[in-house]
Amino acid sequence: MRSRSCSRTGCSARAVATLTYAYADSTAVLGPLGLRAEPGSYDLCAVHSASLSAPRGWEVIRLPASDDEAGPSGDDLLALAQAVRVAGLGGEAEVRPEPAVSRRKGHLGVVADS
Repeated sequence: MRSRSCSRTGCSARAVATLTYAYADSTAVLGPLGLRAEPGSYDLCAVHSASLSAPRGWEVIRLPASDDEAGPSGDDLLALAQAVRVAGLGGEAEVRPEPAVSRRKGHLGVVADS
């Protein structure tokens, strides 16, 4: 696996974190380096991830770097989505039961209607 470099202009250091924006919630999420480069996300080196700042009125969520290379678990992603939802609503979010998901080979999943 090739290492990726920092997305900042003029920086060729090795990327260690991934930055993603949730524009609707005025939130920037900085977490461990993603498994692959995705459109709309930015890979940052240690220097640029440590000095990251957001525009006035925006919230920055910094996720701790994981020790394992497996990537975030499903629970981590659900917790992050809930945190962004709460931040966007300005308080407690309605807790909904998780939908039943049928998994099959391939990249698509079927979500049952509640």
